[in-house]
Amino acid sequence: MSTIDTMDILITGVVAGIAGTLTMDILNSAFSRPGFLAKIDVRMIGRMVGGWMRGQFRYNDPGEMKLVANEIFIGYLAHYGIGVGLAVPFLLGWSLGFGEITPPLWLFLYGVATTAASCFVVYPSMGQGLCGMKSENAKKSFLSSLANHIFFALGMTMVVLLK
Repeated sequence: MSTIDTMDILITGVVAGIAGTLTMDILNSAFSRPGFLAKIDVRMIGRMVGGWMRGQFRYNDPGEMKLVANEIFIGYLAHYGIGVGLAVPFLLGWSLGFGEITPPLWLFLYGVATTAASCFVVYPSMGQGLCGMKSENAKKSFLSSLANHIFFALGMTMVVLLK
């Protein structure tokens, strides 16, 4: 793979990560408004990242998370950074390993599989337990995470299909 191809894949990965996260946010907003999904709370993401920066990687309860200056900005930066951080290595790794752009079906399946990140990292970090089982509505938390990552997968896949 040439340097130009690698740079093209990197750019595609960044665009796919941003598009996937933006799709997640737009569709989450549409489905959380009538109560079908739990709304993504970027303040909590900002507090989680703030805790990580202080060496606190897990809470027993979300109420233990301390307010963080600029938590909305930090939350959005982390949210979109994670989206890019999930997209780029997969697209680049696939291209380097198989010598081709990631097929849309595989990218979609990967995007859905990133639900594991929220279930096993984000929820426990916020004091909501594995898969959000300690949250007020555990089933809704899990299903919201799954739906959000399906939205993420759709956004990433659209970038590859439109390329």
